[in-house]
Amino acid sequence: MKISDLILRFDLTVSAGKQGLSNDIHGGYCGDLLSDVMGKAPCGCIWLTIQGHQNIVAVAVLKEMAGIVVTGGYHPSTETIQRADQEGIPLLLWPGFSFELAGKLYQTGLL
Repeated sequence: MKISDLILRFDLTVSAGKQGLSNDIHGGYCGDLLSDVMGKAPCGCIWLTIQGHQNIVAVAVLKEMAGIVVTGGYHPSTETIQRADQEGIPLLLWPGFSFELAGKLYQTGLL
């Protein structure tokens, strides 16, 4: 599944990183503790988090993630949006809980 497929299927809002919408997704990870995500998230994953500060982009770059979904109706800071655009990391928004989107992703069987 590509980021663009994810956006269409789940009606996600693109906040930044449009140049990465063709990235392939190779799994997923849910977490809000950055050290945990750095240690355990797989490369190429889509990351679901409520965090909105620019450190999430640094973690995504470090882990070579396909993209980030900020969940729970939270919104990334202006600096985070700018950094995601600079790094080419898709930054998406989902109004519901991470748990809900993770379940929907799991049900697709595509990740």
